[in-house]
Formats: sequence, C-alpha cells, structure tokens
Amino acid sequence: MAATRLSCLFPWFLILLLLQLQIQSGSGSKATSTEVIKLRVGVPKKDGFREFVNVVWDSHENKYNVTGYCMDVFYAVVSLLPFNVSLEIEPYVNESGESAGTYDSLVEQIPSKYDIVVGDVTIVANRTKYVDFTLPYTESGVRMLVPVQHGRQTMWIFVRPFSWELWLSIVVFSMLIGAVIFFMEKRNVNSFPAREGSQQNRNQLSMMTSILLFPLIQVVLPQREVVAKNCSRFVLMVWLLLAFVIMQSYTANLTSILTLDQLQPTHVSVDELREGGYYVGYPTESFVYDLLVQRWNFTPSKLRAYDNMTEYRNALIIGSQGGGVAAIFDEVPYLRIYLKNFGSDYKMTGPIYRTDGFGFAFPVNSNLTSYFSRAILNVTQGDSMGNIERKYFGKSDDDAVQDKTEDLSSSDTPNLTTYSFAGLFIITGIVTVLALVVSESHIWREPVRLVKVYSKKLLRSPHSAKNGNNSVDDSATQGNEANSIPGSP
Repeated sequence: MAATRLSCLFPWFLILLLLQLQIQSGSGSKATSTEVIKLRVGVPKKDGFREFVNVVWDSHENKYNVTGYCMDVFYAVVSLLPFNVSLEIEPYVNESGESAGTYDSLVEQIPSKYDIVVGDVTIVANRTKYVDFTLPYTESGVRMLVPVQHGRQTMWIFVRPFSWELWLSIVVFSMLIGAVIFFMEKRNVNSFPAREGSQQNRNQLSMMTSILLFPLIQVVLPQREVVAKNCSRFVLMVWLLLAFVIMQSYTANLTSILTLDQLQPTHVSVDELREGGYYVGYPTESFVYDLLVQRWNFTPSKLRAYDNMTEYRNALIIGSQGGGVAAIFDEVPYLRIYLKNFGSDYKMTGPIYRTDGFGFAFPVNSNLTSYFSRAILNVTQGDSMGNIERKYFGKSDDDAVQDKTEDLSSSDTPNLTTYSFAGLFIITGIVTVLALVVSESHIWREPVRLVKVYSKKLLRSPHSAKNGNNSVDDSATQGNEANSIPGSP
C-alpha cells in the first residue's frame, strides 16, 4: 500500500524538481521577488560617441563610473523588474584602461565573465550565435552622412520656377490677348500707349510692340478706362486673373527653390558614390564594413575607418580627393549625435539599411531575457524614454519622422510646366474667342449671309430649274415667229 502511494507521488516530485531547475537555469540565479539577483554587467569602452556609454576612472573612489544614454535606459529597465537586482558594473578594459576588444569579443565573454552586456550593442545575426538579445530599446539603421553645399544659385535662377515651354506659352498668350484687344479697340486707338503725334503714322513695328506690351503693362500698371468696349474689358479681366495666378505660383516656387538650394546634399545615392570611385568612411571594427562590401558592393580599398566624431568631421572637410571621404556610413543614433553638434553643414541622406537596434545581451536560453524585454516595453512606451532621449539627443523619436519628411522635401523642386496651367489657358482662350465673336459681329454676319444665299441656290429644286428653262425656250420661239411675219405692201 505504501509502495502504491509512493509511486503516485513520484511523478509530482519530478515535476517540482524540473520547475526548480528551470528557475535556476540561465544565469544561475533565481528570478523571484524575494531574493536579490546578482548580475555582472559588462559595458564597452570606446573613444568616440560617449553619449551612449561613457567609462571614466574615478581615482578618488578607485573605481569606474559608467554613464550615458544606454546606462540610463538600463537603470530605468531594472527599476521595473519584478525582483531585486544587485549590479556589478565591469567595463571591458585591459590593464592599461583601454578597450579590451571589439563588440563581438565583448558579447563572447558571456557567460564566462559577464551575465549581461549593456551598451550600444547592435542586434545582428552573427552575435545571436553566442547570446540572446532582449527586445531593442531604440530604433536603428545604417545611413550615409554627407556635407551640404551652399550657394548653388546662378544668375539665371529666376527662370527656374517655370519651364521654357511655359515661358513661351505666356509670351504667345500675351501677344494673342493683345492682338484681340487691339482688334476690338481699333476704333479707339488712343487706348494704346504711344508717343504724341505718332498715332496717325504708326508703323508695323510699333503696332506689334503695342500688341505685345499692352497685356504686360496692364499686369504691372493697370489703368482704368484703358479700353472702351465691355467685351475688351471682360477679356482684360480674365487675362489679369490668369496673370495673377501665374505670378503667385512663380513667387511660391522661386521661394521654395531659393530655400532648398541652401541645404542640398553633395551626394544623394550609394550608386553615385560607388560608381564615382569616391572614398567613404565607416566606424572602426563595426559590422558596417561588411554591409558596405557585401550589400552595397564597395571596393574595400575605397573604405576608410574612423573612431569618433572629430575624425568624421575632418575627413568630410578635406573630402575624398584630399585624403578624406565623401560620405560617412554609420548607424542612425550615432549620426543623430553628430548632427546635434555639427548639423548645420551636414545631412543624412540616401537609403536606410534597417537593423534591429540596440539591445541587452544575455546567455543563451536565459530566463532573465523575457523579464528584461517586458520591462523594456514598459520603458519605451512610457514618458521616461522621451526624457532620456531629449537629455542626450536633444529631440525625441518623433523628430526622426520629421527628419525623413525634410529629407524627402529637400529634393530639387520641379519647375512648373504649361500643363500646370492648361485649364486656365483653355478657359482664357475660350472667353477671348467668344468676346471677339460678340464684339465684332459684322465679321461673321457677312459670311452667314453668303452661306444662306448659296444654300438657297444649292437647295433649289430641279422642277423649278426645268420650268425656268421651258419659259426661256418659249420666249425665244415667239421672238423668232414675230421676226418671220412679212411686212405690209
């Protein structure tokens, strides 16, 4: 009987044992709310971009002080964990206080040296062979940074808002309107400006000049009672409306061109850099090198590595021909830090290669990964994340969307074509023709009368024509008989 009871309890004992082992798996610590979990935290040390992780030796306290954006996010995440954590911060440095290796070698120190790695560690595929990552706590991606060029305006920039066909259409339409008004006001020649004493002896050149300049003069210096006929006034009113719309569009487009030309990037595509043989830069010991070579097919000899923002700036200033580079390829968070310091002369442009962003690294199959991932969600969806980003970046994630919109709007403003105003041109043309027909009715009355006369002749019946011919024959016969009567004796 006792053996039977023992056999029934044995499976439950195994289940409890497995649950206990599962809780103690991973980092070797239990994730409970009552016990304190001790974590050895590895952080990278780098020369540049210390806004993310800044490792400084404190000689007074004889320890390293670690601060930065990534550490603030980490502390915010730890504060939301359902259990207590004891942190032991251990920078990844050698005996001389310099960096002990690359980011790849840092994550490989898990779990032998560290229980977790915190820093600007990007989630990439090759690192998942050694560690598990939490959910990313920042969006990322690789883009290129290029200088902007100023003063692209030329002496002919004032013609750029309109295409050449639109300029030609405006001139032709102005001549057409002038000719129509001149024709309708031919009896009121004083309407057109001319020198005194020359109105009676206008030559053909002065007449054509008046036809061309009259609509333009009315746009710039409109005069009252310059035309006598109502039809002429109506045509002039429609022309002034068309001219007003065209001038407003010209002003708006020219303003846009003058504004955008101040911040045009020197290069806008990866293909342009690669095919042009330009040198480009990338961060030292970064996965960006493999991306440039394998994804974007850059020649390795055209790539130059740099460590910090100062080297970035110096390389961009001297340019590709002077021993520097034409563009810098790096992750968006680093470029945002660069633009915060030197943004007036540089711009992010070109395509973006999406990455998973920064995350915390844990041993493979660690049960702590899920706890930290849930805490990261709570931090990123709360107000604390925005405060941290404004502290280090100066603007929030919402501004990244604005940056993309500004980048799209920085392309060359297209000039306006005739098709842009085709509707107005058609309406003005129809109104002009109708006004001419109504004003000069004598022009079309005579053709209409002639058409009616010839229509009656063509529509005359054959019977009427035959009777007319018989009458002519009878008259001729009677005339012949009268001539044949002999005279009186």
